[in-house]
Amino acid sequence: MRDWFTIENLENLIEQYHLLGPIFGIFMTALEAFIPILPLVVIVVANVNAYGIVLGIVISWIGSVIGAYGLFLVSRKFGTHPKLQRFVQNKRVQTLIKWVDMKGLAPILVLLCFPFSPAFLINIVAGLSNIRRYYYLTALVIGKFVMIAVTGGLGYDLRAILTDPKKLILVICGIFLLWIIGKWVENKLNKRVERDLRAVSKESHS
Repeated sequence: MRDWFTIENLENLIEQYHLLGPIFGIFMTALEAFIPILPLVVIVVANVNAYGIVLGIVISWIGSVIGAYGLFLVSRKFGTHPKLQRFVQNKRVQTLIKWVDMKGLAPILVLLCFPFSPAFLINIVAGLSNIRRYYYLTALVIGKFVMIAVTGGLGYDLRAILTDPKKLILVICGIFLLWIIGKWVENKLNKRVERDLRAVSKESHS
């Protein structure tokens, strides 16, 4: 395994990925929206190294927006299906839906800017909420661009990253910082959700 994991083999793998064409890169980032166990960061890094930083970011951006908006539309269309009610009526999901309806797009837009936010849940909850389609698409276009541009910028030029310890450390620190900030924002918003809904509940009972 260690013998295989060389810069030359990684470059050959990226070259093979490049031969599959930009459409495949778009498909992979779109697929990640529906299968969240797929590593979006790895896909974005593969795209920017296979197609160049500009085209790679554009490919990843288009695919990610298509996938996320597709999941949003699926959630909106089939959210009332009887077989999905166990999930839809989950207390946590219902709490998030109510809060999104109260607060609108701003908190969602912030979360979409970070690569380690729960994008799968965000897209589903947004689809189940009353957010207008155009507004959510706008938030996706902006948020996904910020997230993918930062991720692509950090992961571009694998050879330089893997051969220069300073660059490798900077990239690792950058990704770790994004994870820390993303989790901090997520936790702050979770606390705000609970606080706001408690306040609404008190007002309704007063």
